[in-house]
Amino acid sequence: MSHSTVPRSGAKTTTAGPAKIPAPSGGDTGGQKKRPAEKLSLRLRLRRDRTLILMTLPALVLLLVFNYLPILGNIVAFQDYDPYISDNGIVSMLHSPWVGLENFQRIFEDSAFWNAVQNTLVLFFLQLVLYFPIPIALALVINSVVRPRVRALSQAILYLPHFFSWVLVIAVFQQLFGGAGILSQLLRQHGYDGLDIMTDPDTFKFLVTAESVWKDAGWGIIVFLAALSSVPTDLYEAAAMDGAGRWRRMWHVTLPALRPVIALLLVLRVGDALTVGFEQILLQRDAVGPGASEVLDTFVWWNGVRNQDFGYAAAAGLIKGVVSLGLVLAANKVAHLMGEQGVYKK
Repeated sequence: MSHSTVPRSGAKTTTAGPAKIPAPSGGDTGGQKKRPAEKLSLRLRLRRDRTLILMTLPALVLLLVFNYLPILGNIVAFQDYDPYISDNGIVSMLHSPWVGLENFQRIFEDSAFWNAVQNTLVLFFLQLVLYFPIPIALALVINSVVRPRVRALSQAILYLPHFFSWVLVIAVFQQLFGGAGILSQLLRQHGYDGLDIMTDPDTFKFLVTAESVWKDAGWGIIVFLAALSSVPTDLYEAAAMDGAGRWRRMWHVTLPALRPVIALLLVLRVGDALTVGFEQILLQRDAVGPGASEVLDTFVWWNGVRNQDFGYAAAAGLIKGVVSLGLVLAANKVAHLMGEQGVYKK
């Protein structure tokens, strides 16, 4: 006897499938609205992040002691500071005579100060034009190398001089470009006069820039290679499918990916414009003379430490700090106008 598979009339049938979710009340059929996150109180946030705060507390203490408390010493710029009044520096500051803006007036009337400003700005622009693009170019070249071993070896060789002290760097350049260096000996062997670049005031600025490039270009390469590693390979594949060659992929994919990092480092570089290498220039100051090598840092050191005119040197250092802060803020504003984050967000 066969049984019919057709359901009888009036019988209820059930079908498998997801149950329908009733629409929310209020007529909003597009889904429920998310509630705004409740703002936690300061006490709750401190309790929540107490572990992170304890971890960062030693670094904050070091930053406060060695970076912010010394700012109080800028009061010396408005005094005729005499450190020999007392063995305690604070007592000496309290009992040194107050001279107001006299030190600043002396600085603006000092031709040596303006010569140091001129040398500092010239060195900054040379290093910005000649030094800053080189790590970007080298990072692009290394990133295009296919073999990982060759890429790692090239990066290690270029990064090695970063660990050298300035004494060693200048000694290497002395052996190459000094009066008794390899270049001068080769010229004499072929009947030409010797060449001593290390003591030539006219080429000193280019020499300092070359030393900075050789020493610190490897550090910049690491930063840009890290930025290049975050570029999705899909963008290169899509550009290649559209017929873009290597140069067009570099121009339209690689460089736009590096733009935020370039903007950040450029802002930091501009903020460091008035600091062009104290130890590097001080070691070569006597070889070319103060007229070609004096910068703001060596000017402050010479007047403050050697001549012991502490108030005058502090005033010069304070001017440098204020100008550097203004350069950072201006460069960061330009980065925001270009659509980049810069050092901090808007």
